Amino acid sequence: MAGGSGGTATGRELTVRGLLLGALITFVFTSANVYLGLRVGLTFATSIPAAVISMAVLRLVRGATIHENNIVQTVASAAGCIASIIFVLPGLIMIGWWQGFPFWQTFLLCASGGLMGVVLSVPLRRALVTGSDLPYPEGVAAAEVLKVGTQTREGAAEAQAGLRTILVGSIASMGFAVIGATKLVATEASTWFRLGASHAATGVSASLSFALLGAGHLVGLSVGLAMGLGLVIAFGVATPILSAIAAMPGPAEAAALAAFGGQVRFLGAGVIGAAAIWTLGKLARPLWHGMAGAIAASKARKASGEALPIEEQDMPVGWLGLIVALVALPIVALLWHFAEQGPLAAFALPLSLGFYAYVLLMGAFVAAVCGYMAGLIGSSNSPVSGLAILAVLGSALLLAVAVQPLAGSGAGPQLVAFALFVTGLVLACAVIANDNLQDLKTGQLIGATPWKQQVALIVGVLAGSAVIPPILDLLNAAYGFAPLPGTGLPVPSDPLPAPQATLIAGLARGILGEGLDWNMIFIGAALGLALVALDGLMGRRGWLRLPPLAVGIGIYLPMSATLPVVIGALIGWRYDRRRADPAAQRMGVLLASGFIVGESLFGVLLAGLIVATGSGAPLALVGAGHEGAAMAAGTLLVAALLVVLYRWTGRTAGRLQG
Repeated sequence: MAGGSGGTATGRELTVRGLLLGALITFVFTSANVYLGLRVGLTFATSIPAAVISMAVLRLVRGATIHENNIVQTVASAAGCIASIIFVLPGLIMIGWWQGFPFWQTFLLCASGGLMGVVLSVPLRRALVTGSDLPYPEGVAAAEVLKVGTQTREGAAEAQAGLRTILVGSIASMGFAVIGATKLVATEASTWFRLGASHAATGVSASLSFALLGAGHLVGLSVGLAMGLGLVIAFGVATPILSAIAAMPGPAEAAALAAFGGQVRFLGAGVIGAAAIWTLGKLARPLWHGMAGAIAASKARKASGEALPIEEQDMPVGWLGLIVALVALPIVALLWHFAEQGPLAAFALPLSLGFYAYVLLMGAFVAAVCGYMAGLIGSSNSPVSGLAILAVLGSALLLAVAVQPLAGSGAGPQLVAFALFVTGLVLACAVIANDNLQDLKTGQLIGATPWKQQVALIVGVLAGSAVIPPILDLLNAAYGFAPLPGTGLPVPSDPLPAPQATLIAGLARGILGEGLDWNMIFIGAALGLALVALDGLMGRRGWLRLPPLAVGIGIYLPMSATLPVVIGALIGWRYDRRRADPAAQRMGVLLASGFIVGESLFGVLLAGLIVATGSGAPLALVGAGHEGAAMAAGTLLVAALLVVLYRWTGRTAGRLQG
């Protein structure tokens, strides 16, 4: 029964202080997600950490309710997930079309796409939340945290302990990052070597990063091991074979990384693309049946004259129509402005109107698919990047067929940029719909009012959209992004990987005639289908699943970014096995979230120092020549801190149980 566990929304719910607190938390979690996503291609769910912080803070003031805390986590969650726009937008830098991230264009893209996601998720709530039996694992977990934290004395103690755990994890993570920035300890440990007398080269490399270790804890054992399998395929099989064929002389590291960057990453791209398309295709039938059944049930309820309970009251249709009309203006204006500055200027008006229709139709499709996937496997595990791949394939193919023959060869770069810009709008819609239904499921379970949550979602989208452009601009100025091959752009010394953006920009260039290693992509696609079959076999036998998308990410990303995630997943699994009670496991999740927040915020602060000082290492205290000792010191320090922090977290949870 909807809302049966948590009652109905009485007392404070949609309050100014709740919206402001959610917006403040937004800055922290959105910044952390932008940095983490650009580093490793993963973002983390912010609902539970935001709920814990909200409960701890609002407990200090009078009249706080479970529903007000739910509004806070709804704002922060929506804002945190809009950070996934970084899966596309850096591609405009990589192809040389943008040199930075113009605030108003970036803000309006995120905000208008996100608001469309909010509007489209309103009718989906009836179909996929109240009218289905989808499990919504993250929405259910957030509801349980809110119930425990606000309705019992023990819950109050757990909320305070949870906030303390986030702070301790953040301080430890930030502290190590500060020491690493001084160069007293290394932030990466690696060794590269040749295999026997052949020219085959490979190695082992791991970033000493608490953020990546925390991400591994949060993604879990199944995804972690799948990424580990991707590592084995990439650096245990493909890189040695391809480097041996190339017979590149010189250091083993250079030979291995040349094979990886030039060929193996395209293998991973093929796996990601095939796995994403298969996943979406597999979900089409249950999505259709689920929505059809829910619509039929809704009609039957209306015919019987049954009154809607408070937890079924959505934003009025008139307001939804007004939002759709208002959002249409900035989308058309953005597309027109983007097209009229270059060779496509003669086609700016038909392009802006035609691709507004594409964004609307594709947005509705991805909102439905994302909502179903969020309910089935959780918003964190949804292959949103797969939807971005489909969106860029669709927009690039439309441009290649309908516009490129008319515009001529000189319009190639702008066509690629336009395809990426359109994909950004679709992705903003997708990620918000992906997250929103989890939040609305949480609200249903505690008896919240849907229209008030939907207002909070709008506030979260606007807050997150305002934070993203300056953070992206700062990180671009400090670190930059590696340009795509053939662009002739300078390569930064320490660029952010931005794996999905690199892949999606490469696909757009390939379709529009700018060149792509299709042979390796096709081999990767075949491998992806084999991995799909393997995953299905393991599922039928009741074994631990190995999601093919995660395997593809493990192949595609550098080992230094992937190996810590695998290690973090193993650490989290070991911790959860030793501490089987739910409170201890929740504390482990909060510690891992703190790891991500602390290091990510320091990464943003360090970027500001780099830009302000003009130095790539503004905090360095020692120079070159101490790499071996620094690597050993960094590895030992990380290991010691992990042991101490996880033991402390376990003891903290034990005291709550005692």
